[in-house]
Amino acid sequence: MRIYRKEADEVQLIAFPDEHVQKGDYFVIEDPAQSRGLLVQAIDLQYANVPGVLEDILRDVMTDGELSGEDVDPLNISSQVDALKDTRLAVCKIRGTIAQDGSLSPSTSWLPSRTSSKIRPYAINRLIMNGGKMPVKLGHNDGEAISVDASGLDGGLNIITGRKGSGKSHLAKLLLLSMAGWGAPCIVLDVNGEYVNLHKSRDGRQSTARLTVLAPRSGLNFSMAKLGLRTMAGVLSHALDLPATSSKVFTIIWKDLEARGDLTLPTVIQAVQSWSCHDSVREALTSRLQVLMESGLFDEANPLTEERILHTIERGGILVVNLKNQSQIVRRILVEVFLGELTKILSSNWLKAAFLFAEEAHLYLRDTYWDDIVTRMRHIGLFTTFITNQPDTVQEAIYRQADNVFIFNFTNEHDIEAIGKVAKADSDTIRYLVRGIPTRRCLLLGNVVKDLPLMVDVEQLDVRTMGETRLFFS
Repeated sequence: MRIYRKEADEVQLIAFPDEHVQKGDYFVIEDPAQSRGLLVQAIDLQYANVPGVLEDILRDVMTDGELSGEDVDPLNISSQVDALKDTRLAVCKIRGTIAQDGSLSPSTSWLPSRTSSKIRPYAINRLIMNGGKMPVKLGHNDGEAISVDASGLDGGLNIITGRKGSGKSHLAKLLLLSMAGWGAPCIVLDVNGEYVNLHKSRDGRQSTARLTVLAPRSGLNFSMAKLGLRTMAGVLSHALDLPATSSKVFTIIWKDLEARGDLTLPTVIQAVQSWSCHDSVREALTSRLQVLMESGLFDEANPLTEERILHTIERGGILVVNLKNQSQIVRRILVEVFLGELTKILSSNWLKAAFLFAEEAHLYLRDTYWDDIVTRMRHIGLFTTFITNQPDTVQEAIYRQADNVFIFNFTNEHDIEAIGKVAKADSDTIRYLVRGIPTRRCLLLGNVVKDLPLMVDVEQLDVRTMGETRLFFS
């Protein structure tokens, strides 16, 4: 390979036909005179536009099969011309400088020699791990095993996105099981019931994962009094769109019943029906409280306590909140309630931290506790991973605060543009690398790869993932 030109933060390399290069590969341009190397990543491949190649190709097409006889080429010029036709131009982004000791610095204020520099492939896995002691094996890159350190996911906000069937949920399960294996408390908001059998291998054997599955009317019930006014007011306002005026009346009724020690969902409904207020306020409150009653989420006799949640997830336990076959309203209510409970547990320092995986986040990612959690998560210890195939539903503020983004295949320009708002990667890298990548191949961005974009073929899992698309012709 040879250096052709440099423009801004891009270097173009000439790759000859016998040299292996593909999009996403890393190379180091070593300059012996400066005792350092420039680390670059190929983001696009083009044919080298050599003068006269177009005319030669057209001449070959026009004369192919029309001339008879034997070609005489004593100087072997035709083979050299063919090599020029297949010569490629690798458009590369500069990622930093590699020092003699192998360390990486972001300095790019120098240029290697065109004539004396040597260009060789560079395996960046050692830079990514960087002495990490908790490896999470994600998969392979061109035959090389790729692992990241679990600490790269700690204390951060993660987004996994890609079109339907590209492998998002598979990666989420891999990360979930790996983090739990290192003792991290994990919670999953499972919309499609894909996570309920992660404790079983493909052949039915029990795995080492400690999994607890809860669902409405099956262990996932709450006491209104124990949830508290803040959580219930949030449910009514955010999940059920209760107007502000009605919310104020609800607060007054709540405090009155709380002082009398008679705070249950049926008594709140009775109090609202007899309360002195405008009919529109009474109707707004009654209709929403009836929705709560019909949801089956409230049971004063046997509620899910904060202590049980804590016991379920501590020391590497996984709690799956199964939302399958639930209406959109019930999902919203449950997400609000559960986020409120997690916030209370973490704010009380009962648990050091927890990792929340929000599957199909676009179905309930609204202006709820999410904004509060995303803003304050580093302080309360709730670290969220959003999994969605609709990247434009994720607010730009969340993208701006994302520490890690895992991107699978996209072809829609609007989706790629939405992802391009990620602050930790340039839009050219995302646009060139994401389009056209195969299923299960993923682009990693952020802290987990030390801000070095990396393409990975995601590892297979020996568990019942249950996330595959059901097919008729299979």
